[in-house]
This record gives sequence, C-alpha cells and structure tokens, in this order.
Amino acid sequence: MKPAGNFFANPAASDLIELAADESPRFWVTIDTEEDFDWNAPFARTGFGLASVPALADCQSYFERAAVCPIYLVDWPIVADDRAVDILGAAQQAGHCEIGAQLHPWVTPPHDEDVNARNSYTGNLPADLQRAKMTALRDAIRDRFGVAPTAYRAGRYGLGPDTATMLAELGFRCDTSVRAGFDYRAGHGPNYRDAPLHPWWVRTGAGAVLEMPVTTVFAGLFGRAGRWLYHRTSSNSHAALARLGLVERIALTPEGIPAEKACEAIDIAITARLPVLNFSFHSPSLQPGNTPYVRSDADLDLFYRWWDVVLDHLARRGVEATTVDGILAMAGRKAAR
Repeated sequence: MKPAGNFFANPAASDLIELAADESPRFWVTIDTEEDFDWNAPFARTGFGLASVPALADCQSYFERAAVCPIYLVDWPIVADDRAVDILGAAQQAGHCEIGAQLHPWVTPPHDEDVNARNSYTGNLPADLQRAKMTALRDAIRDRFGVAPTAYRAGRYGLGPDTATMLAELGFRCDTSVRAGFDYRAGHGPNYRDAPLHPWWVRTGAGAVLEMPVTTVFAGLFGRAGRWLYHRTSSNSHAALARLGLVERIALTPEGIPAEKACEAIDIAITARLPVLNFSFHSPSLQPGNTPYVRSDADLDLFYRWWDVVLDHLARRGVEATTVDGILAMAGRKAAR
C-alpha cells in the first residue's frame, strides 16, 4: 500500500469530492503562464523568450468581459518580468484574476541539477532540491505580487511521491498537476491514466492538500469503459477508434481540441457529476508562433472564438466560473481532519 500523502495513491472514497444533490458544477480556467521556448528542442536554462507577455493583457481583458476570474500559474521567468507583474498584479489586486505557482525546474533556482528530460519533471529531483525550488518560487511570487500562492502546478505535470507533503508544509492548499487520463512514463514522467476526475483530499502529516485534476474525459460508444480500452491499445490505433466513434480522449483545452469536441466533453463531465471542470492552456499560445496550436493571427482568432463557443455552452448548461477559494469552500464539505 502506498503511504498517505502521495498523489499517486488511490484516494479513499471519503476523500473524493462529490456534488451534493442540489449543487451544480463549476468551471475553472487555469493558465500555465510561462516563458516562450521551443517545445521540440532540448531543455535549457537560457535562450527562452518573453515576447508573449504583453498578450496577457488581451487575455485578461477577454476573461474580464466574460466575467471569468482565471488563475495564472506563473513560473520563474514570468515572476521576474516587470511587464507580467504589472499586467497580472493589477488584475489580481482588482479581484479579476488569481496568481498561483507553476514550477519549471530547469529555469528555477537553485540550479544544482543537470538539465535533461528526466530532470524536467520536478518530482524526479532529490527531495531537498525540489523543496528549495518550490520555496524559491513561492517566495518570489509573494514578494513580487504581494500574495503568497495557495495553488500549485508542477510544470509538465511532474509530481513526485514527496510533493504533497512539501506543498502542505509550504502553505499550498490546492494542487492541479494531475492530468487524468495521461501517461508520461515514456518520457521519464508520471502516470495519471487511472487518476480520478473528481477532486480529492491528499492527507499528509503537515495537513491536507486538495488535488484538482485537469479535466479529461473519454467519449464514444464504450462509455466509461473507453478509458480502459484507450490505454490498452496502441497510440497508432487511437485515431481510428475515434473515427469509428468507439472511444476518444478529450481534454478541456483550446490547444488541439475543437470547440465542438470540448462542448461534447463538457456534457460528459456534467453527466458524470464532476464538481469542477478544469480548463487549461499555455500562455505562449496567446501569441502566434510559440506553440503548435497558434501559428498565425488566424489561429489566434480561432483560439478566442473557441472560448466564445465554450463559454456560451457552459452558460447554457448552467455551469458558472469559480476560483481557488470557491473550490476549497466546496471541498470543505469534506474538510480534511
């Protein structure tokens, strides 16, 4: 049996967060707010860009008009950028966004590890180095934005067996690193293919941390059994399975997922009674040319039109936006003791 305080342990039924009969689901917009870098190149401490930072202003304006309070999960280069602090700090102070932490270990001090694919997952680093990097990022966010972050995402979803205890000790109350339905073991990363879609409490000796997984559902004729089939077939067969309508993995993101598929996933999540639908994307997608998903101005227009369609569908389904405090309040019905 895996020890308590491990994000990879199967949670007890009593630790899973369920909707009450009279509750409606909510949605949360999480943004991996980070430097611009070539996703296909080897990891490097230097050579990244920050040209997409000004686009955060347009993004924030869009969500303010939509009455959505996103959370920007900022990493070290973003925290060090005065423009990012000005844009996001003003919005945070006005109550229009939240600031959380996202840890890219290769650009976060102390720089005591080799830079390589395995070490790009924070959870693979020695425990003392993980803690030092997490502490440095937490303190930098507190000093630059005037608020200590309570929500955390490991860059590349790279949790480790000691992460939950470290987060609790450092004052974090919510983690959103688990990408349910995905398996990163081929690249030295973690395996989340069987992780729950519902939030759950992870209990540690330093207190409890709420895991709020990034939402991915499986559509198709196989229904709930689709996840089992998807992970027991080769990646080469997944497109064929989707075309046949048997099983398809759909993440709630504008990056690579058509709006109509996202709306289908929303309906599946509502039927499954998920308490929170957790959307995510990467901030470099806000400027053409940084990610595979937004290569041109036309792609950027489609990116925002995606949100128009999805937010309209959420409104029709009665799913309202939430925040970290809202999620923790909801989860407080099963408060960790």
